[in-house]
Amino acid sequence: MKGKIVKLLTLLMVASLFLAACGGGATEAPAPAEPAEPAAPAEPAETEASEEPAQPAMEEQTVVIGFTSSLTGSQEVSSKRQVNGFNLWMEQVNEAGGVTLSDGTVVKFEAHTYDDESNAERVQELYTRLITEDNADFLISPYSSGLTSAASIVAEQNGKVMITTGAADDDTYKTGNTSLFQLYTPASLYMSSTVDMLKELDPEAKIALVHESDKFSTSVAEGIKPYLEANNFEIVLEEGYASDTADFGPIVNKISGSGATVLLGGGHYNDGTALARAIYDRNIGLKFVYLLVAPADTKFPELGDAALGVATSSQWELAATHNEAEASNLGVEWFGPSGEEFATAYEAAYGDPPTYHVAGGYAAGLVLQKAIIDADSVDPEAVKAALNAMDIMTFYGGTKFDTSEEAHGLQIAHKMVVAQWQKNEAGEFERVIIAPADVATADPLYAPSAP
Repeated sequence: MKGKIVKLLTLLMVASLFLAACGGGATEAPAPAEPAEPAAPAEPAETEASEEPAQPAMEEQTVVIGFTSSLTGSQEVSSKRQVNGFNLWMEQVNEAGGVTLSDGTVVKFEAHTYDDESNAERVQELYTRLITEDNADFLISPYSSGLTSAASIVAEQNGKVMITTGAADDDTYKTGNTSLFQLYTPASLYMSSTVDMLKELDPEAKIALVHESDKFSTSVAEGIKPYLEANNFEIVLEEGYASDTADFGPIVNKISGSGATVLLGGGHYNDGTALARAIYDRNIGLKFVYLLVAPADTKFPELGDAALGVATSSQWELAATHNEAEASNLGVEWFGPSGEEFATAYEAAYGDPPTYHVAGGYAAGLVLQKAIIDADSVDPEAVKAALNAMDIMTFYGGTKFDTSEEAHGLQIAHKMVVAQWQKNEAGEFERVIIAPADVATADPLYAPSAP
């Protein structure tokens, strides 16, 4: 009996050991490690990241625009106004966040500038420095045709796009240049609206062409001669004078002795104001006085009654500013702020109403901005192609360029108005538009100083 018990206990122990061995398979060391294996759940996250990469941060690129300005010398007044207009554009576009290209690049602008002292030789030296030392990407012209002609040689030699403003001479664009783009109405067309008005006012008028002997003024005078002759006006005097002329007495004597009833001429601010003063002081009986540049400046009425009735061609006037509806009627694209928005911003920044010199400087920035947008690039060749294809209207007027080999870059869409200084009911001077008739705000004042 005792032996049977021992055998039974032995069998029970063997069975217990067998069951223990079988149960131990679920608790082996590798078993708890399996659920903690990290590779399997991590892989999907890596695959997802590769399918949707993180967006790169937008790259900011600074475009350097180089130009000179006349802080001193004969072009000082108009040049400073042109630069003020350009600077207003640059500040506005940078503060608004720049120009964003389709690849995410944000383009902002920086100006490099020097005082050219109204000196053509210095202009060439400084534009060379702007290109070779300051690494200017694009160029804006100095003010005046003579200085721009000097700068254009350097720009073309270095293949730099130059937007020219404050420069009307036609000849600069007829030398085989391919990198210049003009914003002003060409000099040959400067006085055409005035002559059209004279045909209605006084077709028997006798004309004295008396002008500064610089490149711009001479080209304007030479350009209008065929138009005067075609409209049967008699030119009784042609006279040029040096840019530094201070005593206009001898010139006025020649005008008086010629029998002229209308004076067309002038040049820039300093000589124009001196000539207007001399004509008034002598009271030689002219029925109409038209002078280039000077009467377009807000300072001109400082001459007092010598300013009364003096007219000028203007590239832009707020009273006849261009607008989006006009662009739509012509079937061209509108770009930029309204004239009122531009004028309000300028007066807030500088304290004076903007002249056309200011508008031209601002428009230079606008046109470059639009070309970069259209090119979707700051590559010079792409921007040049966009300028060649451009046909737009801004508050400043139409912008389209001649693309022929004979006159590449010459402006073909911008039109002039004729402005004149008159007095309002309160006896205060104001500059009004007298032609063309469709934008005129007042009738021409004719023969204000006639005896």
